[in-house]
Amino acid sequence: MEKQIRILFVCHGNICRSPMAEYILRSSAAGLGLGESVLVDSAATSAEETGNPVHPRTAAILDTLGIDCSAKRARQMQRSDYEAYDYLIGMDRMNVADMRRIAGGDPDGKICRLLDFAANPRDIADPWYTGGFDAAYMDVCAGCDALLKRLKERRLVIPAAVRVCHVQMR
Repeated sequence: MEKQIRILFVCHGNICRSPMAEYILRSSAAGLGLGESVLVDSAATSAEETGNPVHPRTAAILDTLGIDCSAKRARQMQRSDYEAYDYLIGMDRMNVADMRRIAGGDPDGKICRLLDFAANPRDIADPWYTGGFDAAYMDVCAGCDALLKRLKERRLVIPAAVRVCHVQMR
């Protein structure tokens, strides 16, 4: 049995971007036959939304993809998450700075932004503030595609194909 890859997606509140990435990557991994090989979760850098469900607009996007996120509740990242996960992936530079603070540093180089895996590294804007949930979805898809490709290149997973998002949002 191959080693399980453990990925934690992180954003400010764990109700928009990070659960979107969690569920999209989990669904894609399952669709590629990698469900047991890739463990995916998400968390927040703040405690503001702890216990709250996924934002309705994120849930609507996931629902369009046939993904049920109704059981998800926001949680805050803990220092122990650093040891528990192979990749701790934030959505923007502020998330990364907060993640490093929570983890007490990043000695193993596990913390980065999702779009650092993509050809055009950048932040994923927080749709809570911008209202751009469809734009966040497209960025999350680009990041998840690039992450799966990176894992495949490193032979950490062996998917037949690595295209994650198949539904274009309007």
